[in-house]
Amino acid sequence: MTRPKSLLVVEDEFLIRDLIQTALEDAGFSAIIVGHGGEAMQLLGTDGLTISALITDVGLGDGPDGWALARAARRLRPQLPVIYLSGRDGHEWPSQGVPNSAFLQKPLTISQIVAAAHAVIDAPLNWLPGPRSAAQPGGPIFTSL
Repeated sequence: MTRPKSLLVVEDEFLIRDLIQTALEDAGFSAIIVGHGGEAMQLLGTDGLTISALITDVGLGDGPDGWALARAARRLRPQLPVIYLSGRDGHEWPSQGVPNSAFLQKPLTISQIVAAAHAVIDAPLNWLPGPRSAAQPGGPIFTSL
């Protein structure tokens, strides 16, 4: 039997964390849930811990925000797919987001999170849309309806 893909979810709001965890696990993923960027950085630096993708809220309260967390995560794990979540920071994604990432605008549906997780894990990194240089403009692959 194949082990489920492990997703690191960083969300500072407990109820949203719980909903995301339930949705991802119901969809067959393994969810590693933390409440702030510092915890996430410790896990990302753990040798032998397999993480298939990072899902992070942008506004995380104390510690690094989601933008900084994703940049640090990519320094440690250059091929790590990233999905950003935010209710107000989407306009910053092209300038603050890491290349080849996805952005989900809150409020969002559970099915959007699951679809985004499948998309970033199943797609080759060089195919994923996302923030790019001015010479290669990109846009969100997922947004709220």
